[in-house]
Amino acid sequence: MSHTAPLARPFPPRRAPAREVVGPSTLVRGTMGQAESTLRLAVGLLWVFLCSAAFTVALFVLLPSRPLRIKVGNVYGSFVGKGCAWLTGSRYTIVGREHADPARPAIYVANHASMVDIFLGAWLSPTGTCGVAKKEIVLYPFFGQFYWLAGHLRIDRSNHERAVASLTALADLVKRHALSIFIWPEGHRSRDGRLRQFKKGAFHLALSTGLPIVPMVIAGSHRAWESRSLRLARTDVDVTFLPPIDTTAWRRETLDLHIAEVERVMAAALPPDQRPALEPSASVPRAA
Repeated sequence: MSHTAPLARPFPPRRAPAREVVGPSTLVRGTMGQAESTLRLAVGLLWVFLCSAAFTVALFVLLPSRPLRIKVGNVYGSFVGKGCAWLTGSRYTIVGREHADPARPAIYVANHASMVDIFLGAWLSPTGTCGVAKKEIVLYPFFGQFYWLAGHLRIDRSNHERAVASLTALADLVKRHALSIFIWPEGHRSRDGRLRQFKKGAFHLALSTGLPIVPMVIAGSHRAWESRSLRLARTDVDVTFLPPIDTTAWRRETLDLHIAEVERVMAAALPPDQRPALEPSASVPRAA
């Protein structure tokens, strides 16, 4: 059962439009030519460089304070992410953003099927949200280095013990500084757009922090920028924030049941061609 988080202090919901649309008012759907795709990607890289250069000074000033660097990184992400998403030429419809309230810390979990999703996560994460990504993100030009300098978490997926220690330290950080977390629970990008089985990391964080889980469901991004391709396509991408899921009654021994329920909630919000081939189940073994 989903409802607002009991741990959050009373605070009126943030006023936000029920429906926000970014992109062309008239959309001509279809794959772009290679020349136009390359030009848009080049302009996007330039935009990331300019934003990184402008915000890096603030990060050096704030080096002693990781929480403040994370917040500066969120502001940076709102510029970089929205700009890069707009440059893809697709139309983005955001619904339920009132559930992404910076005054109410939460764990944001999103499905991941395209590079576009990284822009969306950076753009739509509330200020005060620490991102969790694979350690290789530091190799992304300009963005990855800024991500690291801003104090967001890089996970070494090849070293389970180190990954667990990093998540444990993150849980302590967010509790001490009233931060939120953004994480891709599938662990890897989906190649066909379908929701993959969730790993346990995000949900161990929920056990450790008691924070509610807010699903961010992304539909259509795998068509806007296909995996392993440098060609873009104009399409509709829908992003839906679902109501917070309370985790205060969760227990470690029933964690698989709770994970499967979050999978079902997110799968139900996706179009049929992005739902998992098999019904989410607690009986299926899953990675930590």
